Amino acid sequence: MKKFIGFVKKEFLHIFRDVRTMLVLFGIPVAQLLIFGYVVNTDIKDIRIAIYDPSKDVVTLDISNKLISSGYFLLEENLDNINDVEAIFKKGDVKVILVFEPDFANRLGKEKTANIQILADASDANMASLIVNYTTGIIQNYMKERNRFSETPIQIKPKVRMVFNEEMKSVYMFVPGTMALILMLISAMMTSISIAREKELGTMEVLLVSPLHPVQIIIGKVIPYVVISFINAIVIILLGHFIFGMPVNGSVALLLAESFLFICMALSLGIFISTLSKNQEVAMFISMFALMLPTILLSGFIFPVENMPIVLQWLSYVMPPKYFIVIVKNIMLKGVGFMYVWKETLILTGMMLVFIALSVKKFKLRLE
Repeated sequence: MKKFIGFVKKEFLHIFRDVRTMLVLFGIPVAQLLIFGYVVNTDIKDIRIAIYDPSKDVVTLDISNKLISSGYFLLEENLDNINDVEAIFKKGDVKVILVFEPDFANRLGKEKTANIQILADASDANMASLIVNYTTGIIQNYMKERNRFSETPIQIKPKVRMVFNEEMKSVYMFVPGTMALILMLISAMMTSISIAREKELGTMEVLLVSPLHPVQIIIGKVIPYVVISFINAIVIILLGHFIFGMPVNGSVALLLAESFLFICMALSLGIFISTLSKNQEVAMFISMFALMLPTILLSGFIFPVENMPIVLQWLSYVMPPKYFIVIVKNIMLKGVGFMYVWKETLILTGMMLVFIALSVKKFKLRLE
């Protein structure tokens, strides 16, 4: 029994002395709990709102102030007309538009009823539902406050319209996110593991002494993943459109070009990860925690980035899938052209060039 107890103590000491094991056992669970605790947040804040108020009377101004002072909304602009709602949403800043009917206060005073239209950008169905719920809740609270001191109760009727996704199909959110996740994992993870495997088995040295130039070797290694990933992108688009009814309102050529850019960016990231990894296990570990979890949690795939703490919002800016998801949603759902996604395209291009530059710098002809 003493020998057994001594053996158990020895195992504990081995665990406590190994920093990597301690990190896996204690560091990762704590990190995941903190991340999930802050990311999985159903509250909203700082949602940009536009208001169309043709009457500008005391009641409409009071309701508008209630919304803006609630802490959930920020006034982006007061609209002069409501002719092109989709154009306003396509800019990407405004998430909800509040439309008061003309002569609002007089109608409410004489007829005891008036209408408010709530227009929400439903390209993100979950976010749109939250925004509408908060907006209607504030309007209903205002109505209750007015009725508390009124002999004749008034009724304000919110009429909701979901723009770009009137049926509130969740597939409109999951297709772009799944596309980003699959392309990222196949392109980056498999590329990093493939090159790390060559280093681990020692076959990379054989390739490096061959007549091929190192750049040719790297390009030859990644071309199959470019082809496979691009085919996957096409398959996802086709399945989303014909099976799940995902619209493609924008240019198909632009969508494919942006997908190809994202694949190239992911491949350059995979090559960079391979330069940091001595074997497949390290490449897999880095890929899983640097690619998979951030893509799911911090890209806006499932959880709105606007609801996260400011630190996580800053961290989301370095997540390439975030920009690709915005591009895909804008092209497929909103039908925008390149001028609406040029910023995200430029960021992905910059990331690709940075990863290529870092990979070239760290790549060595002689493996240590």
